[in-house]
Amino acid sequence: MARNRRPFKRRKPVLDYRKLFVIATEGRKTEPGYFQLFNSKEATIRLKLLPSRHRTSPRHVLGRAKDAVKEEQLKKTDEIWLVIDMDQWPADQLEEVFAGCQSAGFHLAVSNPKFEYWLLLHFEDGGGVESSRVCSEKLRHYLPDYDKGKLAVHRLYPWIPDAIRRAKEKNRPPCEKWPEQNGSTVYLIVEKLYENAACLSKE
Repeated sequence: MARNRRPFKRRKPVLDYRKLFVIATEGRKTEPGYFQLFNSKEATIRLKLLPSRHRTSPRHVLGRAKDAVKEEQLKKTDEIWLVIDMDQWPADQLEEVFAGCQSAGFHLAVSNPKFEYWLLLHFEDGGGVESSRVCSEKLRHYLPDYDKGKLAVHRLYPWIPDAIRRAKEKNRPPCEKWPEQNGSTVYLIVEKLYENAACLSKE
């Protein structure tokens, strides 16, 4: 007597999990445009970018990150980052966000005076930046057509290792919270993304 056989079902292929980086930014265009460099199907990581819409304060950046955690099914290896500027924000609000990140297990990357300083470090050591205006002027020396809505990020990619090196040199000894002088701890996340991304040639 023939046995009843269950219909054959093909198993779904098991896909390797790609580590997720959730990045909440203070800016709406420049920061997301830069981090998009590392977002590709070929990369060994995934990025979820949370740009600013209308409210840009560090408190609102923290709020967006917390909302994303509720929506995403995160693994222990995933990382949540806040990318903010020191420019214009009072110390008490920065302290509040720093404490909020610590309690939530988030990471914080801060640029002094602003994110454009991190971009500037791709080209030089960033000396003599007395204000946000000077920072933008120096950056336009290297990127004459620089505009917040039209950042040619692919032109920055070859110089990422130089930016990381310069930022590290400025962060010695490592700051506990954020750079008190001109500097950027954005390198802490970019170094991880650069090592794992395969979006552009690194030659």
